This record gives sequence, structure tokens and C-alpha cells, in this order.
Amino acid sequence: MNESVEIVGSFADEQACAHCIEKLRELRALAVRVFSPIPSHHIEHAIGKPKSTVRAFVLSGGILGILTALALTIGTSWEWNLVVGGKPIVSWPPFIIIMFELMILFGGISAVLSFLFNARVPAFEIEKGYSSRFSEDRFGIVVRCAEGESARVESILKDAGAEEVVREAA
Repeated sequence: MNESVEIVGSFADEQACAHCIEKLRELRALAVRVFSPIPSHHIEHAIGKPKSTVRAFVLSGGILGILTALALTIGTSWEWNLVVGGKPIVSWPPFIIIMFELMILFGGISAVLSFLFNARVPAFEIEKGYSSRFSEDRFGIVVRCAEGESARVESILKDAGAEEVVREAA
């Protein structure tokens, strides 16, 4: 039976970490997790991270806010209609303000909720391989691989400039 191990590499440099991720992605069959103390576009590009889905949730929230405002204002106007001077019961100009306000409200709420969902907040347990240094001043790469590939992964991490390479049982 082929046991799997996790190899943790610690980097001080963002560019070296991104370069190592690109080298590891060439192996294809490896599961790679990255920990970073700062947002890094180089690392996001190296791991092939797709664009965030938060923007789609915000758009959906905004559209839902507009539809809710329309339902609220039109429904209220039809239920308690007040005909003044022959004006129509459903009149768009005053509804635009409420539509705008609910679009902003629902868009903002959906942005916060989708951010928390995508960031997996709150995290109830710490991921394996994580070290507090990866939140302070170091970049970390955790690679899950088969026991037979561990030597090759360790050499890739060391050649890329890892300060420390640690093997952990998966």
C-alpha cells in the first residue's frame, strides 16, 4: 500500500515561493496548499486561482435588491392606492430611490456573506501543515504526495530556495 506524506516548505521570498509552486504544478498529480502572510498576485497566478466568485454574488444580491424593491413598492402602491390628480398608481420616479437603496443594501450584505463563505471563516480547525510563521513573515507550501515521490518533492522545494523542509505523516 502506498502511504501518503505531507511535505512542508517554508519560504522567505514571495517570488521563490511562486516559482516553486509552478515547478510543483508541472508534476500534476500533487495536492498543493499555500499559506501566505500577505495577498500575493504572483502566488495566485502560480497556483492557477480562478477569479473570485464574490463578484457574482454581489451582482446577484444587487439584482435581488432591485426585484425586492419593485415588489415592495408596487405591492404597497396597489394595496393602499392613493389616486391624486389622475396620476398613475404605479409611478417609476419615486421607486428608483428605493430600488437603488435596496440594491446597495443587498449587494453589500451578499458581498460580506460570500467573502466569509469563500474564505472559509470561521475556521474551526487548523489545517495540517500550517505554522504560525505563515501568518507572520513566511510563505508556506504544503505538498501531499506518495511516499515514493517525497524525495523528488523535497529536492524541488530545496532547489527553489526553501529555508526549511519538513516531512509530516498524512
